[in-house]
Amino acid sequence: MAIGFHLRSILICLFSVPFFTFGFASIIPKFPSSALRSELKQHSHSTQNGLYRTKFFTQTLDHFNYNPQSYQTFQQRYLINDTHWGGAKNKAPIFVYTGNEGNIEWFTQNTGFMFENAPYFKALLVFIEHRFYGKSIPFGGSKKVAYENTSTLGYLSSTQALADYAILITDLKKNLSATDSPVVVFGGSYGGMLAAWFRMKYPHVAIGALASSAPILHFMGLVSPDIFYTIITQDFRSESENCYKVLKGSWKLTSDTAKKPGGVELLRKSFRLCKSKDFGAGTLQNWLATAWIYTAMTDYPTPSNFLNPLPAYPVRKMCEAIDSSVREKNTLNKLYEAVNIYYNFTGTATCFDLDDDSDPHDLGGWQWQACTEMIMPVGGSNKESIFPESEWSYEDRVAVCDLYFNVTPRPHWITTEFGGHDIETVLKRFGSNIIFYNGLRDPWSGGGVLKNISKTLVAIVAKEGAHHVDLRYSTKEDPTWLKDVRKQEVKIITSWISQYYQDLQSNN
Repeated sequence: MAIGFHLRSILICLFSVPFFTFGFASIIPKFPSSALRSELKQHSHSTQNGLYRTKFFTQTLDHFNYNPQSYQTFQQRYLINDTHWGGAKNKAPIFVYTGNEGNIEWFTQNTGFMFENAPYFKALLVFIEHRFYGKSIPFGGSKKVAYENTSTLGYLSSTQALADYAILITDLKKNLSATDSPVVVFGGSYGGMLAAWFRMKYPHVAIGALASSAPILHFMGLVSPDIFYTIITQDFRSESENCYKVLKGSWKLTSDTAKKPGGVELLRKSFRLCKSKDFGAGTLQNWLATAWIYTAMTDYPTPSNFLNPLPAYPVRKMCEAIDSSVREKNTLNKLYEAVNIYYNFTGTATCFDLDDDSDPHDLGGWQWQACTEMIMPVGGSNKESIFPESEWSYEDRVAVCDLYFNVTPRPHWITTEFGGHDIETVLKRFGSNIIFYNGLRDPWSGGGVLKNISKTLVAIVAKEGAHHVDLRYSTKEDPTWLKDVRKQEVKIITSWISQYYQDLQSNN
């Protein structure tokens, strides 16, 4: 079970990511795993076309060395919207989204907060794509070359990305004659981590950061490897004890069924799987786990279309499907009804393709990051979990990374570079102007900052919140608590900008 389920699920989420999010070809699936026939593979998420202009910036390949190859450049994509900008003469603010591990256009649908508040702040909006993702590919724009080996992939890291952002923002402000315009950075999931780290590392570039669902503490020695699956378990169990029991028993059921004569064909028919190559129980179980994990992450109070089309409160809908299944004695049917909500809520898919390894949102680079610096302990599972009981193993991660990249992870680099241990005491000494939003239904909240550190290092915690729901576009159906979260964020950002203008005036 360690190789079949445990390793394959190590990086199934994040950030991205989703924090989103992470995958290794056949061993760890890419994020997100749609696993649908062409009916849904052709579905494209809204990119808010018309709301921004696409531009490219000539970016330096390596910011931290002075070898000849370091001076190579590549074209970094960024999106810009100046519809409501008050202009450089008025020192109007600039809102920057620190791009995630994927195509920047895809993430704009989770930046509704920025679009909707731009008129109030008279802000210029900028969305910067992370190097090695989307169209921001070094080495001539060829992903094949850029991803070829460790010599090229070695330039893919969070520190290089943050330096990219600093240089691009500084140059943009200069070209716009807006050197006195305050910059606030925004990000969700891995992008939220980057936003928080950017404020820490480049306080002279950004006056503040909204870090939504940013698990900056989800690293070795800081959190229990069990916390991620524990929160997912709580999400489902809080809806229904029967739902919890069915999900918890699904692994043994599918394993036992696969071992019986004709069992694999029964599983294929029960879950409406396409006629693909032979699969084992582990492949099916990974497919099921993906649905439970991503549904918990995106358990939004309104319908969404970020990973897959989903109804409001999808965890509740899954449990309702299990509890009210017509064939009450057929547990496989109960599981199908639940998983169908994640993979086929629109009802357009005729079957599910477990062989689908497409990467429509250009997320493949995370595989490298998860083998070098982003060593986030996910995969531990205790006896109460809906997932099989297991221990997270750093040695397993090392083995996979050696197999695929011939590289050894640096598990403590992130906490050395950005901190994490005793973060309250440390940040209180020097940090300021960061909002840490976390929803407690989000499994990544276990690695988030959940307590206020100071008057300007604020933790906003929503008991019913999911993964970076505060950044999403608002709807009339939004619950009161979500409206209040956004109002609080606007109030805090307003105070940052106001204080900045006061400081600017007093210094002149």
